[in-house]
Amino acid sequence: LPTIIEMPYNDVVQKFIDLYSGQLRRSVSYMLGAQNFYMPIFEEALEAYGLPLELKYLPVIESGLNPNATSRVGAAGLWQFMATTGKQYDLQIDSYIDERRDPEKSSYAAARMLSDLYKRFGDWTLALAAYNCGPGRVSSAITKAGGGADFWAVYQHLPKETRGYVPAFIAANYVMNYYADYNITPLSTGLPNCCDTIVIEKDVTLAKIANV
Repeated sequence: LPTIIEMPYNDVVQKFIDLYSGQLRRSVSYMLGAQNFYMPIFEEALEAYGLPLELKYLPVIESGLNPNATSRVGAAGLWQFMATTGKQYDLQIDSYIDERRDPEKSSYAAARMLSDLYKRFGDWTLALAAYNCGPGRVSSAITKAGGGADFWAVYQHLPKETRGYVPAFIAANYVMNYYADYNITPLSTGLPNCCDTIVIEKDVTLAKIANV
């Protein structure tokens, strides 16, 4: 893969490639169909902060490209923001609206957060680990490891879930690019190919808008 973020291949990565190309192949088919709609949004947000475009595959492992995804601990949206973190990055979350589920706003918030994490750790694999388990735990893992240049140097000291996070990200990048080698084909999702802004010049019901 021609990437800015270092993506080594090893047995842990292979397990996730096997998972995506086997048990989760139908989910991959859905995401391949949905990516035409979502990826331009992700790329625009990442480019606004000068970040590597391979980060656009992070929502593949976070939410399966489902903006309505909610985790058991309450993380929500494509980028799986917790409420406190979402508010920290200026997303409105109250009884009326939850901007964690807004593809565009959450993507810009995620890009800003990833930029902050990279500035803190100076390595993309550590920034990704911190996105998953929090910067405090990554700093603690670096201390326990006696210093750590990247994710693999502190691997043993990270929470169990986070140990699979960067390998899953590498596998997602690989499978989303080489899916044809595994006879995986994109599914039709019903999502539009693109979206645009239309100025409404007279009263119109939300029902009428929903119909089109």
